[in-house]
Amino acid sequence: MSSQHEKPAKKHSREWFEALVIAAIFATVLRIFVVESYRIPTGSMENTLLAGDFLFVNKYVYGARVPLAGFRLPAVESVDRGDVIVFKFPKDRSLNYIKRCIAVSGDTLEIREQQLYVNGKAFPLPEHAQFIGQKVPPAAADFQIFPKYSSFNKDNYGPLRIPRKGDVIVLNAETYQLYSSLVADEGHDISLMGVQVYVDGVPVKQYTVQDNYYFAMGDNRDNSLDSRYWGFLPERDIVGEAMMVYWSWDPGIPLLFDPLGKIFSARWQRIGLMVH
Repeated sequence: MSSQHEKPAKKHSREWFEALVIAAIFATVLRIFVVESYRIPTGSMENTLLAGDFLFVNKYVYGARVPLAGFRLPAVESVDRGDVIVFKFPKDRSLNYIKRCIAVSGDTLEIREQQLYVNGKAFPLPEHAQFIGQKVPPAAADFQIFPKYSSFNKDNYGPLRIPRKGDVIVLNAETYQLYSSLVADEGHDISLMGVQVYVDGVPVKQYTVQDNYYFAMGDNRDNSLDSRYWGFLPERDIVGEAMMVYWSWDPGIPLLFDPLGKIFSARWQRIGLMVH
């Protein structure tokens, strides 16, 4: 009698195990290729997105990356100006950043007294964007700004053309700070000796760009570590487009020490908010 009961029990356990494995595989595929959850850690996108917002990121829209394969699936749409995008931080790809795409490959960008211009046309400030600091005058150069040693600052920047795949860029002592990180990130050794630029040990005067690039900025313009500080965003680092806030609470309240306070800090009005 006991052996007759053991067989159905084993079969039932195996079916549950198989169901769990299938569910895990499905969830993994969904996370890698379709939608992933992301938490906003800082205030760089205020007041469009707040620290403590949790949102879904659409990964298939720009073509999800295939792990370990070195290529992306076909894109449904291209990255456009105004898209809120999640990407691997080019200076530390273990980190995910979220910013707004301000300019795409081939665009010319300029900021004059906080007003952004793309291809000579005023780019409107996003609805919930803000300035929280004092306006910096044009003559005040900021050497933390990209490229180093330029006359740019956060409120007066450019004009600067965003590189596009196939562009032939001039490499010399004047453009070295502008393009050296791009060339290095595309897998080459680049150096400057005197006025001569060397790529992979060979003296060169020009270089053909291998990827498309973008320029990203936070909506909280005075509190955002963005392309104004670290440069061009490679297309290969873009993860996806922000879709919707599915949860939000105050990140300053510790869950471990004040669980009720954490729960009651939920921002119910933000749940279901579409990101744009």
